[in-house]
Amino acid sequence: MARYITITLTKAGVTCRARLLDAEAPRTCEAVWDALPQEGDAFHAKYARNEVYTLVPRIGAAPHRENPTVTPIPGDVCLFDFEPWEIGNPAYGYEPGSTAHHDQGATDLALFYGRNNLLINGDMGWVPGNVFATIEDGLTDLATACNTLWLQGVQGETLAFARA
Repeated sequence: MARYITITLTKAGVTCRARLLDAEAPRTCEAVWDALPQEGDAFHAKYARNEVYTLVPRIGAAPHRENPTVTPIPGDVCLFDFEPWEIGNPAYGYEPGSTAHHDQGATDLALFYGRNNLLINGDMGWVPGNVFATIEDGLTDLATACNTLWLQGVQGETLAFARA
């Protein structure tokens, strides 16, 4: 039986529904499912293009690589696992004391809302993410809200993940 999560941009009041990819990424799906709900400040990607994400306390049970991609498509939901030295670089602009600076590292939960994404970082090179869910309902409205974040900024917006 399929499992679903909701992903919400709380300030915008936009929610989508995503199906977990249990067959393709069973360990990642289980780790995320067990860690839900999660919510944090929303960020719009600088390098990847059409990505909105949040950083949460590191989900320790998440595997390092499972169903990875560097070219996510619209509707992909990915998990990135970062060591403290990978994410806490002051040049990335995260507030001191935020999840990005946690001494255990951080988990990045991301959604992709448009085409032509490439997961590469000028400092680190390729940054593969584990595709663990696919958005099946609400992607059009979510993409509109995400594009607004790109154009107007993310100040005060949070991204929430919960079991459906």
